Amino acid sequence: MLVKALFWGSLGALAWTHVGYPLAVAARARARPRPVRGEPGAEPSVTVIVAAHDEEAVIGDRLENLLALDYPPDRLEVVVASDSSTDNTNPVVEAVGAREPRVRLLDCPRGGKVAAQDRAVRGATSEVVAFSDANAKWAPDALRRLVEALADPDVAYVCGRLVLEAPDGTNREGAYWRYELWLRERESLLGSVTGGNGSIYAVKRADYVEVDPRWGHDLAFPYRMVQAGRRAVYEPAALAFEKPTPTNEAEYRRKVRMFEHCWEITLRGSMLRRLPPDYLVQMVSHRLLRYGSGVLHLLLLGASAALAASGAVYALAFAAQLAFLGAAAGGVPLARYYALVTWATVQALANYVRRGVPATWEAAEGTR
Repeated sequence: MLVKALFWGSLGALAWTHVGYPLAVAARARARPRPVRGEPGAEPSVTVIVAAHDEEAVIGDRLENLLALDYPPDRLEVVVASDSSTDNTNPVVEAVGAREPRVRLLDCPRGGKVAAQDRAVRGATSEVVAFSDANAKWAPDALRRLVEALADPDVAYVCGRLVLEAPDGTNREGAYWRYELWLRERESLLGSVTGGNGSIYAVKRADYVEVDPRWGHDLAFPYRMVQAGRRAVYEPAALAFEKPTPTNEAEYRRKVRMFEHCWEITLRGSMLRRLPPDYLVQMVSHRLLRYGSGVLHLLLLGASAALAASGAVYALAFAAQLAFLGAAAGGVPLARYYALVTWATVQALANYVRRGVPATWEAAEGTR
């Protein structure tokens, strides 16, 4: 019966992506680890690129933080790729650059974050290009930890660990993020991660690829590196710090924008092609099913409602879902966070189908 197939299929897919897959990855990583063969003390030349659009409130502090890194000054350059900023971002960068020759402003036409990053990389001559958000701060040794991992000849991409500082409101993103980092560390130990983060990552200049500006590096680079026969890994000792959005509702709006890009790359980015079988399973389990979790929940709820009168299992499943939705509506923090973020995947898909996704971006509210 079709309705029963939808019930068990959606339930199984949700259970697998949220519980089964993480446990399976943890078990396999423990049994067959593939550690990174890093090189302590490696000091390749590095260009740190900060893409910025109207970031006058934070760009000065961001530059001072990067200039204070524990890394040889003659091996480090900082480029701010200003995506047609209309505030005082450019004057602030120019003022820092006037007294510190390692800082350079690249004024770009409005084209989005990735387009600005591409322009900066084209002009870079360093062995490594590293990337950071304008509102992030790096630990003093963060860059060293990144380049040590890149010294492994099999590794092309490495992302660090983003630490979310205490929010000023009710957002429960931190709980999810700790779970995500736990899973990312085990994926990396198994071979390669399935996603990165924009706050702290680095790529060997020779391995850098230009992707569709609507995709973003966070999702495109890991699988692109694996498609090229390389590794994309996670280095938890490379720390970056950011302020999260203050409320679950603000996080919902940020997630909708993010998932719009996720749907674009899933449907048009050749995300599942030319991958080794194990990594293909990782991408389907961690990315495809996670992005589709909202649709899966809707299918499960509809099937449960249709089958509730036909058996205790279906009635219990329906009642459990209604109770969870009631808890979310009543403001139970983690339930509300999960419901909002899961619904964001559905809203993002609807937005994507209706109007596509732009390449440009705006700063997430409350994170500056």
